[in-house]
Amino acid sequence: MSIENKGTAIVTGASSGIGQVYAERLAARGYDLILVARRLDRLEALVTSIGEKTGRKVEALKADLTQKADVALVEKRLKEDASITLLVNNAGISLEGSILDNDTAAIEQLIAINITAPTVLSAAAAKVFKARDKGGIINIASVLAFVPDLFDGIYSGSKAHVLNVTLGLAAQLKGTNVHAQAVLPGATRSEIWEKSGKDVDALLPGMVMETADLVDAGLLGFDRGEVVTIPPLADEGQYLAYDAARLAMGPNLSRKDVAPRYRV
Repeated sequence: MSIENKGTAIVTGASSGIGQVYAERLAARGYDLILVARRLDRLEALVTSIGEKTGRKVEALKADLTQKADVALVEKRLKEDASITLLVNNAGISLEGSILDNDTAAIEQLIAINITAPTVLSAAAAKVFKARDKGGIINIASVLAFVPDLFDGIYSGSKAHVLNVTLGLAAQLKGTNVHAQAVLPGATRSEIWEKSGKDVDALLPGMVMETADLVDAGLLGFDRGEVVTIPPLADEGQYLAYDAARLAMGPNLSRKDVAPRYRV
C-alpha cells in the first residue's frame, strides 16, 4: 500500500470487473478515487471496502453514460476538481448478437457508452491536464480494434475509435507531463460477456485472461510510458511491425493523381 498521495483518479464503469480492479489497484498506489457507474448500491459497497482497506478517500458518483446530462456531470467534475490527476475510461458494453440482430436503440446505446462518453471525457481531461502539465488518461480499448472481421464490427469499431482517440492525444501531448494510454484486452473475465448473452469460456476455451492479471499488466505498461499496451500479445514485434507499416503508408495516402493500379 502506498502512503504517497497521487491525487484523485476517476474510474468509469467501476462497479465491477476491470473497473473495480483498477479502482482497488489505484487506491493501493496512493490515489483517492471517484468511482462512476449506474449501480449506486454496488458503488457504495466498493467505496466502503476500498476505503477500509487502503485509508484513501473514495467517492461514488452515480452516472448513466448513455445520458448526456450524466456525461456532462462527470465532465464538469474533471474540469473543476483540481485534485484529479488520472482518468480511467473503462465503461463499455457489447451487443447480444450482431448488427443484424439489434435495433436502433441498442446500437445507439453502445455508441453512447463506448464512443461518445470516453471521447468527451478524454477531451475534457486532456485539456485540464495539459494546462496543469500533469496527469494521465487510460482508455480501455480491445484487441478487436485490429480484427473487426472476427466479431461484430460495431463493438470492434467502437474500440478502434478509442484507440485512435488515444493515439491522437498521445501525439498532441508529446513533450508534456501528461500521458495517454490505450489498454487493449483480449478476452477477459468480466460481466460484459454475461450481459451480451455470451459464455466466454465456451466461446474461447483456454483463452480468457483473469481481470487482475489484465489490470496489473495495464498499469505496468502505464508505468513504462507505453501508449498502446496489449497484455495478451507475447511478441511485441508483431505490433511494432503493424504500427511501422501503418506509419509507412501515411505519406502515400493522399495524392493528386489516382494510383496507377486504378487506371483503366
